[in-house]
Amino acid sequence: MNNFSFYNPVRIHFGAGQIKKIADEIPAGAKVLITYGGGSVFNNGVMQQVEAVLAGRDVLRFGGIEPNPAYETLMKAVLLAREQGVDYLLAVGGGSVLDGTKFIAAAVPFEGEPWDILAHKARVESALPIGTVLTLPATGSESNAAAVVSRRATGDKLSFFSGLIFPRFAVLDPETTYSLPPRQIGNGVVDAFVHVVEQYLTFPCDAKIQDRFAEGILLTLIEEGPKAFATPNDYAVRANLMWAATMALQGVVGAGVPQDWSTHALGHEITAMYGLDHAQTLAIVLPAMLHVRRASKREKLLQYAERVWNLSSGDEEARIDAAIEKTRAFFEAMQVKTSFSGYGIAEPDFNALLAKLQEHSGGAGLGERRDVTLEVSRQVFELAR
Repeated sequence: MNNFSFYNPVRIHFGAGQIKKIADEIPAGAKVLITYGGGSVFNNGVMQQVEAVLAGRDVLRFGGIEPNPAYETLMKAVLLAREQGVDYLLAVGGGSVLDGTKFIAAAVPFEGEPWDILAHKARVESALPIGTVLTLPATGSESNAAAVVSRRATGDKLSFFSGLIFPRFAVLDPETTYSLPPRQIGNGVVDAFVHVVEQYLTFPCDAKIQDRFAEGILLTLIEEGPKAFATPNDYAVRANLMWAATMALQGVVGAGVPQDWSTHALGHEITAMYGLDHAQTLAIVLPAMLHVRRASKREKLLQYAERVWNLSSGDEEARIDAAIEKTRAFFEAMQVKTSFSGYGIAEPDFNALLAKLQEHSGGAGLGERRDVTLEVSRQVFELAR
């Protein structure tokens, strides 16, 4: 196991009725900006619950944060927060709202061009405090210090990290997820699954706790994911999926182990170019990525085959093939397609995708061994056609 430092300050309030906790978390004199996406938080009653708890407080609202939140939209919120003297942000929604709110938190006090936070990794010196009410379990953004933002005008989708954007608290009420449509259920499960894989399916380093923890999350997603379609109001199912998605990217699984993230890097370029959902791009890339890189991931692929998919006998190459195919089949069962053609993209522009990938990576290799070159990425894209 590699050396590591672990820190996660997010206070989590988990369970039915926990929205009331935000009254204790947000200072009484704070000027609060509630951020959200579309109308779903009103249709399912979550916003009404939040506003009832904050009745009598100084509260503003900013809506319209898109899936794959747009820099252009977020800057409107930044200007509003500056003009109105907002000093606390409350994100109500899924990962895109949370990621966008993290950027707003960093950008409001930032001196200079806020895009530099993403494009040039400018240091974040201060940030507004953030609270979250999660309504779509998927990204783990409610309990980590990362965010991803897209700039529509330039076709860029970039991330940034800062310990200052950890949420102060997160409310996770499984009942808020009952009204999610199948597309978002499937996306959430696939997103969480790939988050774990990016930290687990690399090469062995004798990190037994992290491995078993990762495998437990994967097995939970495999067992509970399909049930969310069949029994949409099953509290136990939604609770287990919500907690699995949070723990997938909370930091423990990746502590002291090599991490990959090349599937995410390629997926981000697909989203930026074709507008697909984040999880859809991960489903396109991951099976192809595992196949192309099977040699460098061999030991962990065999472990994954045995411990997650119960494939322990017969030819090793056949076991790896079966594990990759079972992964693909699981994504398809979650109603998330695993090829470009599945989304009507018959002729992907691989050259354009690779040009953006090179621009954002600086030509450096990706992956846990830094061996995912542009040529390897091309092979992955072509196999995922």
